[in-house]
Amino acid sequence: MATVLVDYESGNLHSAEKAFQRMAVEGGHGPVVVSADPAVVATADRIVLPGDGAFPACRRGLQAIDGLEAALIEAVERRGVPFLGICVGMQMLATTGREYEEVAGFGWIPGEVVAIAPADPKLKVPHMGWNDLVIDRAHPVLEGIETGEHAYFVHGYHMQVSDNANLLAHVDYGAPITAIVGNGNVVGTQFHPEKSQGAGLRLIGNFLCWRP
Repeated sequence: MATVLVDYESGNLHSAEKAFQRMAVEGGHGPVVVSADPAVVATADRIVLPGDGAFPACRRGLQAIDGLEAALIEAVERRGVPFLGICVGMQMLATTGREYEEVAGFGWIPGEVVAIAPADPKLKVPHMGWNDLVIDRAHPVLEGIETGEHAYFVHGYHMQVSDNANLLAHVDYGAPITAIVGNGNVVGTQFHPEKSQGAGLRLIGNFLCWRP
């Protein structure tokens, strides 16, 4: 059962690869590979899409690799493969991104990606560092993770979901900020689970054994 981390030159793949490999070995979940090959992605048993930087650049980075976006759609929409988006990889699940310009996302979780706007002007944007998760809804990927556990964030934009049923967790940063989303076989984290110590590793382990 292969887990593929999608390589489109827009993610912190080294740290993510190490964290997923560790949890795959501990749980006996099969190999973890990093690939930009559409054929490998299309036949994966689980897919992880990381993302660092701006929404438009990440979206175009995916589209620049011939066949990669089609492979993701084939796996996620048609085969129902479990999918995890991380940071901008999570934001691209939305219908629309509004960072610098309006760019279409995958639309797997209806909503839009907008700038963080904390009510307290002393709070800096980007939102960077540790914050306490508030669990909004139970989900298999959150098993063993409770409200108050810490996660590591680096971002200036976040997803506003159209349907709160897709909001699994948030954090407070002068206003609610979406932390985890889910819809069917798709989940996403605004924070970096590979950098979030115990809670992040548990989420990765849960994803690797999740059967939607």
